[in-house]
Amino acid sequence: MRIAIAGGHGQVARHLSRALTARGDVPVALVRQLQHVGDVVADGAEAVVLDLERANARDVAEAIAGADAVVFAAGAGPGSGIARKDTVDRAAAGLLADGAEQAGVRRYVLVSSMGAGAPPPPGTDEVFAAYLVAKRAAELDLRTRDLDWTILRPGGLTDDEPTGSVRLDDSVPRGSVPRADVAAVLVALLHEPRTAGLALELIGGVVPTDAAVAAVTERAD
Repeated sequence: MRIAIAGGHGQVARHLSRALTARGDVPVALVRQLQHVGDVVADGAEAVVLDLERANARDVAEAIAGADAVVFAAGAGPGSGIARKDTVDRAAAGLLADGAEQAGVRRYVLVSSMGAGAPPPPGTDEVFAAYLVAKRAAELDLRTRDLDWTILRPGGLTDDEPTGSVRLDDSVPRGSVPRADVAAVLVALLHEPRTAGLALELIGGVVPTDAAVAAVTERAD
C-alpha cells in the first residue's frame, strides 16, 4: 500500500513510516519544512513538502495522488496556542479530507485524542480544551464524508519501548500508550478495511496488536 501521512515529521508519524516500510508499504510523509526531508527519508518514507496551514485542496490532492490511504497524524504540538489548535487539529484535518476526495483516495485514518468524543468537561485548561474541541470538530466533519474513515483516539502518549500489546475498544479507561504501539495499531487498521466506520480508543494493554484489531472488527461485523 502507498500511504500518505500528514504531519509526517511528528513522533507517531515517524514510527508509522518505519513500521510501514518494514512491512513493505510505501509511506509518503507530508512535512512542513524542507529541513525535515532528510529525517523522514531516513525512516524509509518518500517526502513531500506541504504546509497544510497554507495549502489548498488541490495542493493536497496533487501531493497524495496515487495513495491507497491517508493518515492524519499532524498536530499543533505542545506550546502552541488556541488559534493553531484550530488551524491544524481541525482545519488541516478537514483539508486533508478535501484533498482525499478530490484525489479519489477513500481510506482515511484520523489520529484523534482520548476525550475528543465529548465536549471538554468544565474546568479543563483552556488550551487543552481548545485542542479537544478541534479534535472533536475534525471527527464530526469526517463522519459526514463519503470516505472509508477510521478514528483512533490514543490515551497519553509516551516514548516508552513498545510492548506489542494494547487495549483497543469503543471505550477504554484513561491511560497511556507508547507512540510506537500507536503506530503499530495504525498499520493494522490501514490493512483491515473492515475497521472503516469505527471510532476506537487505545491505551496500553495485554492483547497483541493484530488480535486487538481483529477483535474490534469481529464485534463490528
